[in-house]
Amino acid sequence: MRHSMKTKPIDIQTIIDEFKSKAEPEDRYTSFDYCYNYFRKTEQDDLIKDIGKSCLTLGFYLASWGMFRGSSFLLGKSAKYFEPTIRYLATLDKSVWLIDIDNYVTENIDTIIQIYNDLKKCIISGNNSDLTLITKIMLGVFGFIPAYDQYFCDTFRQIFAKEKCGFRRVNQKSLKCIKVFYDANKQIIDEISVNTFTTDFETGAKTKINYPKAKIIDMYGFTVGLKKNERTTKNKMH
Repeated sequence: MRHSMKTKPIDIQTIIDEFKSKAEPEDRYTSFDYCYNYFRKTEQDDLIKDIGKSCLTLGFYLASWGMFRGSSFLLGKSAKYFEPTIRYLATLDKSVWLIDIDNYVTENIDTIIQIYNDLKKCIISGNNSDLTLITKIMLGVFGFIPAYDQYFCDTFRQIFAKEKCGFRRVNQKSLKCIKVFYDANKQIIDEISVNTFTTDFETGAKTKINYPKAKIIDMYGFTVGLKKNERTTKNKMH
């Protein structure tokens, strides 16, 4: 992919440290850890055997990340609404959890897009928006793609403005742009990933499960976009 992204060092470490300062065991950001741990470690049959727990685990993660706010159609749903989603997840081979941004080859990108489309069929009805919700599910369950929410997309639209990559769809172009960002910042992203571990729900201690590289990039894009939004809001008040 030809690109014009500036490859000068970006202070990713400071941004990630700011994010991690808000990720104590009881903080909402740590809901990612509990969701990712659960789906990564739980065998497919067990997802179905304890489908209530599976639905609640996914649902609370999404609630923590704002997916049940006022205008969301999920506000009118119970945890059982996620049952078709859980049954779909239980059909996937565990090899899917090995996908991360460092192996965004064509086959894996195609798999990500296929899973996106399949999840959309499971959970979206009518004209309800899907981009943020489905990518948040994919981040929390698989950890192989950032969540395409407002803040992340604003950040990466700016980074890839010359490529006119709008991050309004999960497609080959947007995923390859994320891979370009990873390649340009590989050393620091790999280092953070290797040294960042999920939190165990029962003990509150760190597990041996590393944060995926896609999650590191998600944290960066989200935090930069959030800070920019806060500055813009503050300036409008003066």
